[in-house]
Amino acid sequence: YTMFLVFCQCIINAMFAKGVLLVTDSPPDKTPAYLPFICGITYVGAMLASNASLKWVNYPTQVLGKSCKPIPVMILGVLLAGKRYNIIKYLSVMLIVIGVALFMYKDGKSDSSGFSLGSGEMLLLTSLTLDGLTGVCQEKMRGYGMKAHYMMLMMNLSALVVMSMSLLATGEIWEALTFCSKHPEIVPEIITFGCASALGQNFIYIVVSEFGALMCSIMTTTRKFFTILGSVFLFGNALVTRQWIGTAVVFAGLVLNDRFGKTVKVEKL
Repeated sequence: YTMFLVFCQCIINAMFAKGVLLVTDSPPDKTPAYLPFICGITYVGAMLASNASLKWVNYPTQVLGKSCKPIPVMILGVLLAGKRYNIIKYLSVMLIVIGVALFMYKDGKSDSSGFSLGSGEMLLLTSLTLDGLTGVCQEKMRGYGMKAHYMMLMMNLSALVVMSMSLLATGEIWEALTFCSKHPEIVPEIITFGCASALGQNFIYIVVSEFGALMCSIMTTTRKFFTILGSVFLFGNALVTRQWIGTAVVFAGLVLNDRFGKTVKVEKL
């Protein structure tokens, strides 16, 4: 019941964002309502397409595909949101993506003789495209001065509208509620999961609001990389040569981005 779990997660996220807005007494937001609604649709679509791709591709392939997320965010940001980046920014993002791909790649024999663009790969491409469109919407909302918790609230409410229709159309909501009634011990786990998600989203939307969608995509892409790298030093997990090369490439990209990859001022949103 993946969609039901995400539905509960979005409810808690929205409640958290609304609570922060009430406590901080933020001024009314003037962003057009259609922007966060479209953003919510692309956000949910990207997530569902990525999860659905696992029916045809294995998890390492999905992780490698999603590690390319900063690329569509950058390209569509330039084409549709009027963003401008210098050549060093493009280079640093490519280094980060390549480094993460090298680090996350799993060695082993492939089930096929070569690459084929099947249903799983098409779903991953769809997910990446929707990730890029989500970034475009977020940049346009930034252009209206939308603050982090307004963005968080509106995107989760929009996602709830889309998922409500899907849950009712598939009947999953009734099956999930029946399951929860039979196993009430899972409810506190769902709430705990939702609270952890809300806390994480809090920082994600602060990053989007203050630094932009591309920086957020870079952070979320390198998150798993730093998690695994941390396990090397904390638990003594060994890395192969390829992963050490990937680590060096990621850090080279991050340093290059920090020192020379400043975004050119946006002329028009």
